[in-house]
Amino acid sequence: MDVPSAFAPGGPVSRALDGWEPRPGQVQMALAVERALRVEHVLLCEAGTGTGKTFAYLVPALLSGKKVIVSTATRALQDQIYQRDLPALVRALGVDAPVALMKGLGNYVCRRRLGEAVHHASSLDPARAQALGVVQRFTETSESGDVSELSALPEDHPVWADVSSSSETRVGAECGHFDECFVTKMKRDAERARLVVVNHHLFFADLAVRGDGHPGKVLPDHDAVIFDEAHQLEDVATHFFGVRVSRARVEQVLRDARRALERAGLGELLLAAFEGQGRSLPLLERATDRFFAAVSGRARRDEGRVAVEAEAWTDLRAYHEELDDALRAFGAFARDVAGRFDAGEGPVRGKRAAAVAEALAVAGRRAESMAADLTLIGRTGGGRVSWVEVGARNVAVGASPVDVSGILRDGVFDSTPAVVLTSATLGTTAAPAALADAAPAPEPAGAGADGPGERSTFAFLRGRLGLEGACAAIEELALPSPFDFAASALLYVPSDLPDPRDPGFIAAAAARIHELVRCSGGGAFVLTTSRRSMRALHERLAGLLATPPLLQGTAPKATLVARFREAGDAVLVATSSFWEGVDVPGRALRLVVLEKIPFAVPTDPVFAARSREIEARGESPFSRLAVPQAAIALRQGFGRLIRGERDRGVVALLDGRALAKGYGRRLLAALPPAPRTDRLAVVQEFFGARAERE
Repeated sequence: MDVPSAFAPGGPVSRALDGWEPRPGQVQMALAVERALRVEHVLLCEAGTGTGKTFAYLVPALLSGKKVIVSTATRALQDQIYQRDLPALVRALGVDAPVALMKGLGNYVCRRRLGEAVHHASSLDPARAQALGVVQRFTETSESGDVSELSALPEDHPVWADVSSSSETRVGAECGHFDECFVTKMKRDAERARLVVVNHHLFFADLAVRGDGHPGKVLPDHDAVIFDEAHQLEDVATHFFGVRVSRARVEQVLRDARRALERAGLGELLLAAFEGQGRSLPLLERATDRFFAAVSGRARRDEGRVAVEAEAWTDLRAYHEELDDALRAFGAFARDVAGRFDAGEGPVRGKRAAAVAEALAVAGRRAESMAADLTLIGRTGGGRVSWVEVGARNVAVGASPVDVSGILRDGVFDSTPAVVLTSATLGTTAAPAALADAAPAPEPAGAGADGPGERSTFAFLRGRLGLEGACAAIEELALPSPFDFAASALLYVPSDLPDPRDPGFIAAAAARIHELVRCSGGGAFVLTTSRRSMRALHERLAGLLATPPLLQGTAPKATLVARFREAGDAVLVATSSFWEGVDVPGRALRLVVLEKIPFAVPTDPVFAARSREIEARGESPFSRLAVPQAAIALRQGFGRLIRGERDRGVVALLDGRALAKGYGRRLLAALPPAPRTDRLAVVQEFFGARAERE
């Protein structure tokens, strides 16, 4: 079986997918993926919506005979590939290719932590006892222990924080539950599999561990990796190669330690028996309160990350050192008590003593790890930027790498034989065929698609991910969407609204959204660039629309999408997490309103540090970083509208800068080739003609 035969009319792929029709772009991509796996090079492939990219990479991966990691952006896409796409393809192709699914440790129930939670005094609370009982019954019948399989408890239920696994709480082979552990089973299945489906967060968690020379790798060794939604790689890598210490993280360690001590019969008064080290618990609590109260003064609530410079750390040094000392003292205490239980010196014996020792040893290691992270955060510079973030219920400090290109080049592109990066929005310009059909736009004030003299669709990505200096050969392929955007979509960019930075913009935008919703009869996503804008627009629209709009955060994401789809005429106001990865095909979504151009927050510490590096090279951070990032995000937002051949609708970008500014041509050229208008009457005509057809 080869790739052309697999995709031939009447062939295996047509049998695996109901209603499948030959798509030239899909076959072209599949051949490019097959070539990358066989010749062992890097493939950058932008595949427009409707290309069928998932099958285009899964078929050659299954036929390659190699050990392949498929890394996706979301758990929902993981589940779709593993539960629906792969079983159908394996049967249709007739290949002997075991497959496996790996998620982050937090997605699996930890039997050890579940036992501790069940025996803790807090389990006497009826609501908590009921939730723990649900989890216990689930573990008795589940093969995977994947919490997503348990629909009886919401994903944000507080009990999950106490019973799920994590890198900090996992004991490993020494755990009394190791052989029956769900994570152990997951890893064994992955070792035996030929194709393993993971997500970007798990992939980089593995890379971070391997980068430290640590033997405890997360993923099995592999011959190739395929990144779907690869435009997210820089952000995910930045997260995983940074460090973060939060009040919630410290408090969770304290709770776990107290539960272990109480299970052993060691109340507060008995801690003195351990040479007075038990005082480390209240000392750590006090140090935690003092430190996070001090750093909270550096940022406003819900302001996002705020940089903490070296001078500020000097002012915080006393609080920083106090928390660092308290974490290390607590770590020493926990390890000492664990050792005494192991030696039979505690008030309990046998399995109970071993369980207490395990829990305390893990808590001690977690505390010492946080102390090391805190030290790194306090050392500003060295290619990292330190920051503080204040939320409604938590405060965190962290340090993030400014440049991850070297990490990606060394850890991925120069060390993995074959790498495929694909997405519907991989570049900063539209695929060539789509670009040629794009509606005319205002002439720019100078720069080309990616800066002076550049026209490469992938120039921005190559630079950000470290591909420019990689040893591997690189192939590029840009495939336009097969959808007829000229007939199915309309781009509305009004020129009469205030500038988004004007105080009157929100009121004017809400009024215009109201008019647009009247034209469409509902079925609208209103996508904003910040939570503040989201709440402000939702409040105003609630007073304008006959039916109150849905709001992100009032229910789990999947629940909101289901309600929106079922209603058929709903309006949903949301922010960043709905700009991509949300699929609502059909008439339920016929209007997508983009509040403004999704530029990065210029004061974000990581973005600001990267801008300074670009400026130091004599280049424009706005042209080289802000505009390309916005182009990709804008394309993702537009991509929510047309998900199938029969979809029809309007995308409204309420930001006149796309028409008035020189960079507007670059942004609009990146979008699918839909007709463009600045007149509301044209939108009314579009929806009127649609209503007549329906």
